[in-house]
Amino acid sequence: MAVSRESFLPRKRRPAAASFICPKLSGIGLLQALHSLSLDVCALGSLRLFLKRSSASVVRKCELLAVLLEEILRSQVESLFPSKRLCFEEMYIVLQRMKTLMEDCLKGSMLWLLMQIETIAYNFHELTVDLWTLLEVLDLKLNDEVEELQALIIKQCGKDTALTDPVDVSLRIEVLNMLDSIEREIVPDHSGLAEIFTKLGLSDSASCKEEIECLEDEVQSQTDKKSKSDSISLIGLVRYAKCRPLRAEFSPPSDEGFRETAPELATPADFRCPITLDLMTDPVVVATGQTYDRSSIVLWLESGHNTCPKSGQTLAHTNLIPNRALKNLIGMWCREQRIPYAAAEANRGVDGVISNKTALEATKMTVSFLINKLAASSRSGETANGVIYELRIMAKMDSDSRAYVGEGGAIPLLVPHLSSDDPSLQVNAVTTMLNLSILDANKKRIMETDGALSGVIGALRSGATWEAKGNAAATILSLSGMHSYRKKLGKKTRVIRGLLDLAKEGPAGAKKDAMVAILAFAGERETVGRLIEEGVVAMVEEVVDELPEEAVAILEVVVKKGGVAAVAAASHVVGKLATIVRFGGSRARESAVATLVIICRRGGTEMVAELARTSAIEVIIWDLMGTGTARAKRKAASLMRILHRWAAGLEGDVEEGNSMATELLP
Repeated sequence: MAVSRESFLPRKRRPAAASFICPKLSGIGLLQALHSLSLDVCALGSLRLFLKRSSASVVRKCELLAVLLEEILRSQVESLFPSKRLCFEEMYIVLQRMKTLMEDCLKGSMLWLLMQIETIAYNFHELTVDLWTLLEVLDLKLNDEVEELQALIIKQCGKDTALTDPVDVSLRIEVLNMLDSIEREIVPDHSGLAEIFTKLGLSDSASCKEEIECLEDEVQSQTDKKSKSDSISLIGLVRYAKCRPLRAEFSPPSDEGFRETAPELATPADFRCPITLDLMTDPVVVATGQTYDRSSIVLWLESGHNTCPKSGQTLAHTNLIPNRALKNLIGMWCREQRIPYAAAEANRGVDGVISNKTALEATKMTVSFLINKLAASSRSGETANGVIYELRIMAKMDSDSRAYVGEGGAIPLLVPHLSSDDPSLQVNAVTTMLNLSILDANKKRIMETDGALSGVIGALRSGATWEAKGNAAATILSLSGMHSYRKKLGKKTRVIRGLLDLAKEGPAGAKKDAMVAILAFAGERETVGRLIEEGVVAMVEEVVDELPEEAVAILEVVVKKGGVAAVAAASHVVGKLATIVRFGGSRARESAVATLVIICRRGGTEMVAELARTSAIEVIIWDLMGTGTARAKRKAASLMRILHRWAAGLEGDVEEGNSMATELLP
């Protein structure tokens, strides 16, 4: 799909003419506002690279207009109003539009500006004509100097034409030809690419990164599908240029602290899918009330699972309910953070793949170049670090990019760097592996590549930073999304110990990564025994106050899978669960009361007696029966019945009777 030379449209985020308003000011106040606005346009100056003639022409006319307005203000001509007010108000709107157009061009993408130079040149000309019309009908009748100045501006405006520089037009054609070549799978000539990007003022990685961000803003602001697609083509070109050094070799990125999927980022935890840890684009609610990204939970269900991945509960049904409120919140947050959430969603097909051949071919070329560069680089050093960082970014983008990186043979090349002594290099290697593991085909590659899984486990156990350990835990969780791999990983003591240690000792974000992975493994009955042996109950006791929801969810699954005795043997567990039932969040209360029901049923009268000794326990349970979720109410009713039967001396019969439990519901 070639990029059309006519398809680039003006920015949709620039306000339409009708949206500009003139402030309600007195006559002198309006003239002062006009004078100030004309000076604002002058202060912006002409554009840096393109449309210099058109923008310089506008600036010159505004300079003259500022002098004219200053002379009018000196004359103190209140008599001009209200007969001339409408004309001055229209002039104010024209100047607003001039200022906005100039700011839009100065702050936006250089490539996007180049692609629409003819349209913008015409817009500048149109605004100049509007100004000329207003000055023609504005009969000031003041002194000769004012009339001469007005006549000069009118004359200059009348001569104005839509000015485009032939050099700009030629550069635009060069860029379009390069995009056409990429679509035909022809690798761009490096010297030609460097020359074009030097003319664009994009000669290093930092400027290319800024250009990509600007283009992503453009994609979000467009409503026309063709323009969105063409913008994505430009992003692909810049990404390719960014990864092919135009002046110098790769150097380590300056923003190494940034982490794609870790909770310590600005990304709110509730916005990330519990399965992939990616930002959700289509959040849906399953029968247990948990929210997942639609594509992730569909894959989970189609793999034969009938449980909730996070809570381990059996799903009463497999209906997926759109969580529109959360989707709106995610969209708002993405716009505030300049993350192309809406753009990414709007430009994906049914299978989630960007439907743009030019962008896909640019991605293939970029990945191929990076993998070849990594294969030729040493096992350590700045070059390898820079290349792996770029692969990390590519693997984060979308499924196509993850597939290209995996198919290209990046995983074996990453293995040596998983145990690097350089903390930055290790983090980049582990995070790249994490991003790749989101794709099922790459899960298989990681599990089957010599040293890949061992390297991830090594980073989990002895990573140089908490970020490396946390992302290794997230990789383990991602791999465990496939049942066969979860069983295999659950048999490895190093994995279990590493996750438990991270859950106990790590920072909040790393703890969550580890605990979500532990919860996944706890769903396997044969793994629960290993978790208990390695101290999962003691770990839960340590962290339950900090992360009650995750801790109690793990405890619930453990007792369901045969770990009641281990939980019953732990001190204060029943008391802590009762506290969560009273003060916890809705999900934590639900898991806590469900855990208590299982403990009391299978743990014997001693457990029931310990619960009965808890202060105000019946009041707490009655409160949950009135205010909890539907499942929490049912479990609370069961727990109340167990307590009543124990108090009545019917210790041998604690099985739940559904009809009696229902009668206890308020």
